[in-house]
Amino acid sequence: MQTATRRLSSLLFTLLLALAPTFVSGAAAAQGGEEPAPAEQATEAPDDVQVVIDDLNAKHDAWSSAKSASDAARADAELATKTAEALTALDAALADARALRDLLEQSGDTPERLTALKAAIASNNPAGLADDFDLDTAKGLVEQWVSQGKDFVVKNGPKYAVNLLIFLVILLVFRVLARVAGSLTSKTLNASRLKVSELLKKFFVGIVQKLVFVVGLLIALGQVGVDTGPLLAGVGVVGFVVGFALQDTLGNFAAGIMILLYRPFDVGHVITAAGETGKVEDLTLVSTTLLTPDNQKLIVPNSKIWGGTIRNVTAQKTRRVDLTIGVGYGDDLDKTKRVLLDVVTKHELVLKDPAPQVEVLTLGESSVDFIVRPWTKTGDYWTVYFDLVRTIKQRFDQEGISIPFPQRDLHLVSVPEKLLQR
Repeated sequence: MQTATRRLSSLLFTLLLALAPTFVSGAAAAQGGEEPAPAEQATEAPDDVQVVIDDLNAKHDAWSSAKSASDAARADAELATKTAEALTALDAALADARALRDLLEQSGDTPERLTALKAAIASNNPAGLADDFDLDTAKGLVEQWVSQGKDFVVKNGPKYAVNLLIFLVILLVFRVLARVAGSLTSKTLNASRLKVSELLKKFFVGIVQKLVFVVGLLIALGQVGVDTGPLLAGVGVVGFVVGFALQDTLGNFAAGIMILLYRPFDVGHVITAAGETGKVEDLTLVSTTLLTPDNQKLIVPNSKIWGGTIRNVTAQKTRRVDLTIGVGYGDDLDKTKRVLLDVVTKHELVLKDPAPQVEVLTLGESSVDFIVRPWTKTGDYWTVYFDLVRTIKQRFDQEGISIPFPQRDLHLVSVPEKLLQR
């Protein structure tokens, strides 16, 4: 039963596709004032369709009787259901066939086309008409899509244009509000008595700006009709999955929070951490940016920094310069000490308090080593270091104090010839 229904539907669909161009041309001719085709060319059309209608009516009556018998007997509910479904399909097919008959009577068609259509219907294979109506069908579909697109733009274009404008205006307003909120947050932190590092200030300012912008985005989406509830739920689920997959990143995130809270360094400090030395340029929740002395930029994960030793070179205002100076064993140690103290104390960048320290440190293999420890401001460390090394060498040359280099003494002993002959 279902097979018969599908076959009938297929035949009717083929009939409609084959005759669709004729209907279009007939309607166009009617609008243009042209006369329709002669009635003699459509004499076969009503008869051909009537055959199909008569066949459908016969099957309709037979299946109606079967349904009535099944309903009366109540013997097979499944058969009654299937019969009712088939009957509904037949009703639809009959309606299509009657409409087709009426159109054929009004528009007409050529006998050649009806003959080809009859052959295609008899074989239940529209391939014979593919060359005739495939191009027309595709053209009709394209025209239909274009027409629907134009109608959609005409009906809904102004509405969507206004919604898009509202969306952009809301985003722009909240972007300005985000900057204002960030500026107010920065000023509040600067005016407070809390000792907040620059990194923590930047973190708070960034969080406030992002929160304000996200609120604006949600409001803008709501104004254009987007339901933000499922969107937020989806973001939560995606965040959970991504967080589970990026466990190392979460470790860096936690380390970044600890660095912000305990403040072992700040922007502008020179640190040694994770085997690298450089000036801190920026800190995010996952990484720290260092600028090395030779102007290289390093991105170090926060977990590497927090998990090891952090040496903050420039955290204090003053710093001690440590120099080791070696002199020869034959030089006067008291004179050497006076010369070293004179060089250190006369340097303009060396601090008076704490006082510089000059003492004999060790007796090396080839020299007597003095330790020289002046204090200076942290920013002047390398200037003082390089100046003292150069000045000490110049004064030693003037005072006749030697700076020995590593050497070994070789003692030659003569051996009797008798021993050599053995």
